[in-house]
Amino acid sequence: MSDAPAAFDLRDVSFRYGDRVALDSLGFRIHPGEVFGFLGPNGGGKSTLFRLLSTLVPLQSGTVSVLGLDLSRDLLEVRRHLGVVFQSPSLDRKLSVAENIDCAGALYGLSGRDLRSARDHALANAGLTERAGDRVETLSGGLRRRVELAKATLHRPSLLLLDEPSTGLDPGARVDLWDGLRRLRAEAGVTVVFTTHLLEEAERADRLALLHEGRLVALDTPDVLRATLGGDAVELKCSDATAMSRKLLDAFQLSVRIVDGGVRFEAATGGVWVSRILERFGTEVRSITVGKPTLEDVFLARTGHRLAREGVAQ
Repeated sequence: MSDAPAAFDLRDVSFRYGDRVALDSLGFRIHPGEVFGFLGPNGGGKSTLFRLLSTLVPLQSGTVSVLGLDLSRDLLEVRRHLGVVFQSPSLDRKLSVAENIDCAGALYGLSGRDLRSARDHALANAGLTERAGDRVETLSGGLRRRVELAKATLHRPSLLLLDEPSTGLDPGARVDLWDGLRRLRAEAGVTVVFTTHLLEEAERADRLALLHEGRLVALDTPDVLRATLGGDAVELKCSDATAMSRKLLDAFQLSVRIVDGGVRFEAATGGVWVSRILERFGTEVRSITVGKPTLEDVFLARTGHRLAREGVAQ
């Protein structure tokens, strides 16, 4: 095990908006060079945590160490190590790609030959060298996101924070974005930390933290998280989910959950249970499906809720 300090080390971190608890006693470590994701629904605490780690809001309680630096005491030094890509666009659409990068460079105190060298390096890493003179307003959503990435990595940070990086991107653009992030990690050892509510994106993490109502409900690799459920995920649709859950408990001692009007449970051999349930209650079942557990099934098992919760502020 390396003696290098953790990229992020959180201990008993809480945050409130008035009486509402946004983060509740969070504690975990992110290792240098990891691709680490926060998965959760809107209102789960992801955005508040992102604002804390990116130094947009001050710490209220608990401690956060960033590469061995105290987030509260060494704020300016911490910021020198951070690159941040926000969910909302931060580009000037009327400027060219290079001009946007140059503006960011000025904020980092770069000028002259140093700025040109950093800009060329960032554009090359993002695959944007040939688009340097194009106005941002002429670019696709995927290319604009790559410009955001070039801006965030201009000063060659060791930590890269991304808030919902794939928002608004088509599947091809998402692949290109993540190819670039993996390349950054491989070539420069950059630690990538991102928030998401998308299951496909969450699968890209080396380790994943599941957040619900400000609490950490699970943390491990995506494979290990799914393996905690084991077997298959079975879902039944019927006219009365509450009555069916009681019948399944009485008949088979099955412990089930009611989710969105359906009945769900995990079993080692889902196909066997399909036959048993249909044989016993076939006339009461409208549909029954079997699949391998997903990260959403893990979230359901830990919280009793689906990931999608619209209209809830973070």
